[in-house]
Amino acid sequence: MDRELIIEKTKEFVKSKLLGEASGHDWWHTYRVWKNAITIGKKEKVDMVIVELAALLHDIADYKFNNGDASTSSKIVEEWLKGLNVDKEIITKVNDIIERISFKGANVKTEKFTNEYAVVQDADRLDAIGAIGISRVFAFGGIVGREIYNPEISVEKHDSFEQYKNSIQTSTSINHFYEKLLLLKDLMNTKTGKSLAQNRHSYMEEYLNKFMDEWNGKE
Repeated sequence: MDRELIIEKTKEFVKSKLLGEASGHDWWHTYRVWKNAITIGKKEKVDMVIVELAALLHDIADYKFNNGDASTSSKIVEEWLKGLNVDKEIITKVNDIIERISFKGANVKTEKFTNEYAVVQDADRLDAIGAIGISRVFAFGGIVGREIYNPEISVEKHDSFEQYKNSIQTSTSINHFYEKLLLLKDLMNTKTGKSLAQNRHSYMEEYLNKFMDEWNGKE
């Protein structure tokens, strides 16, 4: 099966699974990450088949909606790509990216291990910040039952992925900006990703300043 057909079939497969999902991890999130990955990948000169497949499949079974189990995704991805007769080496590389792509906590270091991984992670992180990122924070918060903000709940910089995962139920949507989203600009891997993140980061800062003014009764 040729490259374009594999990508097209994968796109339709993911769309059929995620369209209408309400947490901000829906098909249109995947679509934007895919487009971001193409933009960044072409400038970074990487293997675009691996990049596009990883971008399209990265949220097919997010751990946040599978009781924290990241292995569900790998099984789905492997079964799907095998069915398209994709080379085993490509399947392994795609799954390696998907398994490592998630933010693990402010104090947890993750190293770039391939250029393709760097591109897909940057593409995903770009969709977590800026105007769209703000919208997704509150969509996700509503789904998992987070408060919008509670000044009695402190911001935490998590030391492990386990701590970070557990904070889904105990943190607030506004805290999430400080626990993750405002950190992403400086965690971008590629020159292109860093450049694209600047304006989105600034927009979030402006939004948070306005939010706090209104929270405190200021104009």
